Amino acid sequence: MDRHAADGGHDGLLNVIDLEATCWEGRPPPGAVSEIIEIGLAVVDLAARERVGRHRFLVRPARSRVGAFCTELTGITQAEAGTGVSFAEACDTLVREHGAGVRPWASWGDYDRHQFVRQCAADRVAYPFGRPAERTHTNAKAVFAEAHGLRRRPGMARALELAGLPLQGRHHRGVDDAWNIAALVLQLADRGVWPAA
Repeated sequence: MDRHAADGGHDGLLNVIDLEATCWEGRPPPGAVSEIIEIGLAVVDLAARERVGRHRFLVRPARSRVGAFCTELTGITQAEAGTGVSFAEACDTLVREHGAGVRPWASWGDYDRHQFVRQCAADRVAYPFGRPAERTHTNAKAVFAEAHGLRRRPGMARALELAGLPLQGRHHRGVDDAWNIAALVLQLADRGVWPAA
């Protein structure tokens, strides 16, 4: 469990989240929908300026399968995803063990927030990040682009290059991407441009 995750108050930590979901090169197969198969979580202590937690949750898809294209992109196979927890269990763990209901969170772009909203509605699962959703979430990609005076918002790998930071681990692996996004967040915080919670 993360420090103070269950204390019911804001603990000065930030959850950085990156999702991987079932995906296809073209249209999804009939009846299939894109579902979360991995939640990567890096916990950032903004005051101490360090990453203090690294977590990976595999999530078992219920209405789709992990195909060859998705495996090539993420490294996750259908067999591996099949060992994961249900989406409801993953959301419950985020709240119980990682303070998701009270702690601010960030992702690279808005895809992750929208995917959570969509899948929570489809699966009838309570949204884990408190309400209203927009107020607890920071789009790290937008903050980075503004801080660097960029008209176009770069992907995470390009942002790491621009920031002079190494890409650690495998790109499109949720746990590694969350860790790398957290490094970008810390650099933005060092420059005094990360929004206060």
